[in-house]
Amino acid sequence: MVKGVKHIVAVASGKGGVGKSTVSVNLALAMAAEGYRVGILDADIHGPSQARMLGVEEGVRPKQGSVENSMLPMEAHGLQAMSIAFMVDTREPMVWRGPMVAGAFQQLLTQTEWQDLDVLFIDMPPGTGDIQLTLAQKVPVSGAVIVTTPQDIALLDARKGIEMFRKVNVPVFGVVENMSLHVCSRCGHSEPIFGEGGGELIAGEYDTQVLGRLPLTLSIREQADGGKPSVIAEPEGDVAKTFRDIARNVAAQLAKSRSEGPSISFSE
Repeated sequence: MVKGVKHIVAVASGKGGVGKSTVSVNLALAMAAEGYRVGILDADIHGPSQARMLGVEEGVRPKQGSVENSMLPMEAHGLQAMSIAFMVDTREPMVWRGPMVAGAFQQLLTQTEWQDLDVLFIDMPPGTGDIQLTLAQKVPVSGAVIVTTPQDIALLDARKGIEMFRKVNVPVFGVVENMSLHVCSRCGHSEPIFGEGGGELIAGEYDTQVLGRLPLTLSIREQADGGKPSVIAEPEGDVAKTFRDIARNVAAQLAKSRSEGPSISFSE
């Protein structure tokens, strides 16, 4: 177990560009709005984005923890947060090989003094590489949320993400279908730009569920880029309500899994 953390939920996708980080931060904020103590770990070492989405200014660094080589999580919008972006100049590329990336992830996770969290959401990098393997081998994950768009190519990669978690005996709580429908701000016409029905298809194929569908709207992107994600910027809006529904579903599945305690195993 990770000290100070009751449950870990991985938010993952098979490919980049599907809005995984935006979903991660809004889901964490929605869970906090439900009354839980919540943290978020940005596990994307090469392309961290949570610092900006949480409105943490460039150059702000974590404080020293109670023991050597430990650090306190940053506080933002009621969340405990940690990211490699709090340690480095994000304008400089992280030219690191796999073992260094995996090691950095493990340090961020275990050397942060998380403060009695009910849930720690891990915003995973896209794909099924070093960090995913480290997570499977080293961390007791309670469940995973898969983010995809309805686009056929995205669904192909989402399948890989689900298969990966199945191989390591981590329950997949469900699928979040992002950018599912675009509504024209001028005429009100709605159109499934990236296709439709993909979430139900993949959920049915893997005996899981669609946790929620999010529209393709300018506000979601602007609010995240501005450091006030939708759950904070418009707490009574439709998007925030969708995230609150997803958070309640995840909380229910965590309560169910508490007694079961999934076993983590992986054979190379």
